[in-house]
Amino acid sequence: MLPIGASGGSRDLVKSHLMYAVREEVEVLKEQIKELIEKNSQLEQENSLLKTLASPEQLAQFQAQLQTSSPPAATQTPGAAQPPAQPVSQSSGSTT
Repeated sequence: MLPIGASGGSRDLVKSHLMYAVREEVEVLKEQIKELIEKNSQLEQENSLLKTLASPEQLAQFQAQLQTSSPPAATQTPGAAQPPAQPVSQSSGSTT
């Protein structure tokens, strides 16, 4: 049998190792949260820009796609980048 003091010491050792592991994990999670907040902010800015550049017809089409099914709407998000290309086409069209 282990003496009472040794048993308590083993528990303290296990507890300190667990606390260290938990602190490490907390630091990793804090960093991930920070990165996700930054990414979210960038995506919100991009979304806002795309909304301002999209024509009312494109916004209506996008809203209709959102209402009918979610997966195609997710694939259409990069397609929403077409509005910047459209004004370029218009300006090149006006030069011809």
